[in-house]
Amino acid sequence: MNSHSVYNYKDIIYSCFQPEESLSEHSLPHHALIYVYSGEIQIADNGKEQIVRAGEYVFLKRDNRVKIHKHTHGSDPYKAISIRFDRKFLRDYFRSLKKEQLPQNVKRFKEAVIKMEHSPYVESLFVSLFPFTDRGIKPSEEFVKMKMNEAMSYILEADTRFYPTLFDFNNPWKIDLLEFMEQNYMQDMSLEQFALYTGRSLASFKRDFAEISELSPQKWLIEKRLTKAHELIENGSSVTDAYIEVGFKNRSHFSTAFKNCYGYSPNMLLTK
Repeated sequence: MNSHSVYNYKDIIYSCFQPEESLSEHSLPHHALIYVYSGEIQIADNGKEQIVRAGEYVFLKRDNRVKIHKHTHGSDPYKAISIRFDRKFLRDYFRSLKKEQLPQNVKRFKEAVIKMEHSPYVESLFVSLFPFTDRGIKPSEEFVKMKMNEAMSYILEADTRFYPTLFDFNNPWKIDLLEFMEQNYMQDMSLEQFALYTGRSLASFKRDFAEISELSPQKWLIEKRLTKAHELIENGSSVTDAYIEVGFKNRSHFSTAFKNCYGYSPNMLLTK
């Protein structure tokens, strides 16, 4: 077994490693159902931490930043399978539902991490994937789609709050643009990623952004990052720590943008 192996079968992902640990921070563009069948996952969201152990399942909502710590447990390597649900799949699945059977007046989940109750049905679903993941064999697209439909059926039966969480009936696939930008402007993300995570094409993202700001998205991001960097340096952060924290990729670009905005270099701010 390799020390760290990841197999991606379209929207079904198998991950395995031993014995090192893996810490990653994700802003997920798609909902995901994860089954851990060896090792553990620690997931932190807004200061709240949950542990998902072997034999347990967890649902992660899209468009939320969570810290995921994957690690072995004793002598057991970390192994997990995740099923991602992109917008096209969800649209197609929603069209197949009988609208008169949709639950009414149900609020969506507020939390980004939802630990699922144990079910022999969902366990058998993931067990049926083991022959492919263990041998590195790619399943057919028809088989993958069938398993995704099974997983979706389980999720919706587990809690009616998944209906409005998965299917935004009022304004499909679009989350609040300004709120997401305010929460994530310091992240090292391209405009294409901001568009994807807010449920838009790049053209739609720019068009919607023009309705809430006179600045272009790129200028808005730079201005927000510079304002935050100015605040951090004034409060004692080093220039290097500040520009990295607010999402600039290199010091030269940061210094030039800072001087163009404020009329003096960030180093001069340290002497004020």
